[in-house]
Amino acid sequence: MSMPSRLPRRMPSHAETFFSESGRICATIDTDQVEALTAELAALRDRMGRLFIIGVGGSAANCSHAVNDFRKLCGIETYSPVDNVSELTARANDEGWETIFAGWLEVSRLGPDDAILVFSVGGGDIARNVSTNIVQAVDYAKARGAKVFGIVGKDTGHTARQGDVVVVVPQVNDARVTPLSEAFQAVVWHCLVSHPNLQVKKTKW
Repeated sequence: MSMPSRLPRRMPSHAETFFSESGRICATIDTDQVEALTAELAALRDRMGRLFIIGVGGSAANCSHAVNDFRKLCGIETYSPVDNVSELTARANDEGWETIFAGWLEVSRLGPDDAILVFSVGGGDIARNVSTNIVQAVDYAKARGAKVFGIVGKDTGHTARQGDVVVVVPQVNDARVTPLSEAFQAVVWHCLVSHPNLQVKKTKW
């Protein structure tokens, strides 16, 4: 009597795997930290402080979108150095890549009523010489008495270690830390700007 043949096991597609990993992040992200960040941003608005959002690479593009949302939906005075490419590149050319954010924050007279919000995968790492401009911005903000917030993909980076409230995107696959971290920056900030304690204006849809 012949044994029934087994069908070959189908490997999940990339899309199935990616969205499965995204689901795992949604299930394990520290929502208490998200709520804590919400409370800090509400307090920032109450004291009429300003929010400065910084990031490089793909995270820089996220900064511009988030500036719009925090200003328009939440009524928080928000800016990002990456929206002024002329000043950003002039600082990089004349003074060095490491100081592009700290120099911008200095001219903006960052103070104790204000805060920076870092969008980054690693969060800055001096030892590895990665995102040193973020490291200097965090250090400058701390020296000026401003709050340091973050949405990052690593709990070992400078932002996570030095920040006041930092949401760390759970690492579910070392090979996809960057795309998942940058994607979830958007998920987290959209959670923030739609939070009833922050949102003051409705979206169009």
